[in-house]
Amino acid sequence: MDTIPHPVQKSEIGPAGTWIQDPEHADEAVEDNFKPLTREEAQHWRSTQATMSVRWVLVWQVVFALVTMALAALLTRDLVVVQSVLYGAAAVVLPSALMAWGVKSSAVAKKVSGVAQAALLNFFVWEGVKLVLVMVLLGLAPVVLDAVNWLALVVGLVVVLKVVGLVFFVQSKRRR
Repeated sequence: MDTIPHPVQKSEIGPAGTWIQDPEHADEAVEDNFKPLTREEAQHWRSTQATMSVRWVLVWQVVFALVTMALAALLTRDLVVVQSVLYGAAAVVLPSALMAWGVKSSAVAKKVSGVAQAALLNFFVWEGVKLVLVMVLLGLAPVVLDAVNWLALVVGLVVVLKVVGLVFFVQSKRRR
């Protein structure tokens, strides 16, 4: 009968590029390499990180929605296309605004503001609400609009979604 050889213990790369010879003791290696920041180091790190107000992201999303709508009107001169672009943008902006309110200003958010786990759970709940609301709004598009140009609706939706990344990019360049 053949015997199964004992698996060879392989080395792994741990944090900061150190080699961990024994993966079972990887947590100890992480603790050895961990150095907490001093108050001054933490303040310096925070000052170098880009901060962004959710309110400004929503404002820029609305601005880009209106610009996209104006471009659609100029290029196509078709009311169905313009309405579809605006509806697609609204299907992102309105749920995002509701989520921002829920995470920042709702009664639950105020109660859990000091508890990290509860605040994270609150965030995930509102993110779920936002996703469901986006899907409901997209599903209701044929009911709300007389005619839907789905390509224009998706263009409005995608343009407004990409604004978040653009705002982050511009703010990170401005900080440097």
